[in-house]
Amino acid sequence: MIGERFGSLTDAPATFLLAGVRVIDPNDGSDSIRDLALLNGFLAEASSVPPGIERIGAAGLVAAPGFCDLHTHLREPGTEGGETIASGARAAARGGYTTICAMPNTDPPVDEPARVGWVVERARDAACRVRVIGAVTVGRGGESLVELGAMVGAGAVGFSDDGAAIPSGRLARAAMSSLRSVGRPLIEHAEDAALAAGSVMRAGPTAGRLGLAGWTPAAELTIVERDIALAAETGAQLHLTHLSTAAALEAVRRARARGLPVTCDVTPHHLALTDAWVAGSCRLAWEEPDEGAPLDSDRAFDGTCRVNPPLPSRDDALALLAGLSDGIIDAIATDHAPHPPERKFVPFEDAAPGMIGLETALSIGLAAAEAGQLRLAGLVAALSIRPAEIIGERRSLAIGQLADLVVFDPLARRRIDATDLASSSANTPLLGTELPGVVRLTVADGRVTYRA
Repeated sequence: MIGERFGSLTDAPATFLLAGVRVIDPNDGSDSIRDLALLNGFLAEASSVPPGIERIGAAGLVAAPGFCDLHTHLREPGTEGGETIASGARAAARGGYTTICAMPNTDPPVDEPARVGWVVERARDAACRVRVIGAVTVGRGGESLVELGAMVGAGAVGFSDDGAAIPSGRLARAAMSSLRSVGRPLIEHAEDAALAAGSVMRAGPTAGRLGLAGWTPAAELTIVERDIALAAETGAQLHLTHLSTAAALEAVRRARARGLPVTCDVTPHHLALTDAWVAGSCRLAWEEPDEGAPLDSDRAFDGTCRVNPPLPSRDDALALLAGLSDGIIDAIATDHAPHPPERKFVPFEDAAPGMIGLETALSIGLAAAEAGQLRLAGLVAALSIRPAEIIGERRSLAIGQLADLVVFDPLARRRIDATDLASSSANTPLLGTELPGVVRLTVADGRVTYRA
């Protein structure tokens, strides 16, 4: 990363002018080429800035609202060998993110106000805003609810037992009733533990061919339908994270048609990768599959392909892309899950689930856009303003607003390389893959947090 520079939220506010940049603002649907100025951290009329300020040639670049990730694992406290708040925030800034939401399945879990406050304080001078998702049950044990009001007071913007669904409908109902009263969403990992027990990849022909235990899509749908029914009863805001099946997406579509307060996100890897990657067939979901090809023994059973929920079938991946395109899926959330090598370079069944995603999410989205699967404006909205709204943040590129933006080159190509990552971990099957899109500049709260 020679020549790159990271900043922090405590740096001095920025002043510069981007000349001839393409500005995409999903708030008003605008898409135009113009000069964009920052003056002491605020967006200003280009004609009003004083002479002599830094002028950055931005022809061919895109400026968009800063990205917001609803689902980031920072591993701190407890397993800092995979990631820390500081390193994860740098990876986020390099990926164009100005806000990330830290998930609570740390060691110890973030299940009490003091731990929420610890994360908030630890992130005060990070390279992006770090919001806290608190555990919804004590110890993430699925037996009793945490002190929701006190944790909101400490800074929690949502609640989840991510890694597991709330196990009983009765407790899920109680959680939603309480969360409605404190005005925070339940962010549910939709997986029926009994149906998913023992599985390591998506059920189907590939799992059968590889002799691996298959995860049935019914494991996701069961919890999705239960929680939608409870959202209808309680009026609570339900956010379903990392949806991975067409059936679950259709359940969300029906809920939205009824006007229920249900939102959802999808990960980049569930949009672009399929279960065929576990067999070593590394084609993106929208590319023609190489069905009938012999097993690639060098690439099959790669532990970096083990995620939860498992990589989808091609049909499910294409359905998710369509759902993102038509707006039923609200957001792209990375589920950035860093792991050290010793947790991934093991037999596939023993590999820790999860892959990193903060530094590749934009590139995967741009690859889908290049293939005609997404519109650029829709991709920007799913990465920025729509996830931000779910946690109560607002993004705007209007004059007078505190600058919160990303500037990227949509056509520049990059090869994903372990030595070129800001994250402390490199567990992604995309290593060696060439993808479009390079972030040139990230500005959060008017401060430059990343510049290439």
